[in-house]
Formats: sequence, structure tokens, C-alpha cells
Amino acid sequence: MRIRAALMGLCLLGCASGPHTGQTEDYGFLGDSEIVWVRGPWKDIRPSTDVDEVIDQLCPAVLALPRAQLGEYGQEYCGVIYSFEDGLYYASMPSPLTKAALVGPSRRKSCFSPAVVKDPRGQLAPLADFHSHPWPSSPLSEPDRRGRNQRYRVRIQFDTTCRIQKLVPYVREARPGEVYERQSGNWKLIGYIQPENKDSGFITPVQP
Repeated sequence: MRIRAALMGLCLLGCASGPHTGQTEDYGFLGDSEIVWVRGPWKDIRPSTDVDEVIDQLCPAVLALPRAQLGEYGQEYCGVIYSFEDGLYYASMPSPLTKAALVGPSRRKSCFSPAVVKDPRGQLAPLADFHSHPWPSSPLSEPDRRGRNQRYRVRIQFDTTCRIQKLVPYVREARPGEVYERQSGNWKLIGYIQPENKDSGFITPVQP
């Protein structure tokens, strides 16, 4: 009994809460699953007919959220970019929901890519997910690039310096995936993920 009590005490000191804590009116889990929903639109992001105008607003808005820039003590945020028949693109509320983890500093951060956007205006068309990294000099990670982790046609990622990268995975196509970086208001192709490397996410850099 004393051993069991000691283990429980260690968990209370060193373990984060379960995966279904932290839900709010803006994001949560579907039932007992790890499927995340988010509410939309995010009022801090101005909708636009140009999706890049929406993307360019995301990093400053996310970095203003709690722990978004705290590195090993920080928090990733995930959300969705989507559109309606009105031709405008919108961003969902960002969600920090993730798996349970040990409390304390960690170089491994994550958040669940939302599968459902709840926008009361009607049927929407998701285009991309977006997520932050709570460090500078932090590009798309290998797990970010793996084919099995892609839910949408496009993935957007940014770090605390607002370096923005875009992955077009082409998961179910024979063509290579493409990795871009936002530079001076344009997208620069920086690498390919060859079909044989889509499972691993290995990038073949574009030669200058």
C-alpha cells in the first residue's frame, strides 16, 4: 500500500492532467475520443478572399496566446483554415489540446490537428491546418511532414520568429510533396518529399 501511495504521489507531482482536460467553449474533444473540434471563426483573424492574407495574420495572433513563446515550458496551438461559398477564407480558434505529458520542460511539444470546425453559418470546406512551435529557428519537424499525419491538403507551421512554412503533402498522389517558406510576401519552394519518403517525411532540398 505504501508503494502504491508513493507512486500516486509521484504522478500527482510529475504528470499532467488527462487528455480530456482543458476543454473550453472554443475547443474540445468529441466524446471520449482524441478527435478535437474547434469553433470558428476566430475573431482576431480578418477573413479574406486571399488565403495568404489569412495565413500572414496567424503567427502574431497565436504568439499572443498563453505560453506560445515559452520554449521548453511552452505550448503549441493548432487550428484550421477553411472557406464558405462566399469565397472568403477564415481561421478557426486555435486549440492547445494534446496528449497527457510529464509536467516540466520538454523539447517535444504537440497539439492535435482539429478534425471538426463548428461554425454555425453552415457547410464549410476545410483547406489547411496550422500550428505553432514555441521556439525560434524551428521549422516543420519530421513528424509534421510524415504522410500519415496529414489531415488536410495543406499544412502551415510557424515559430516564434514568425518564420512560416507550408507543406503541400499530396499524400494520395504519385507526385512529390512540396515544402515552401514564406519570404517577402511570397512562397519560395525549399524542398520536395519524394513519394518513397512520404512515410518518413524526409526532405530533398531544392538546389539553389
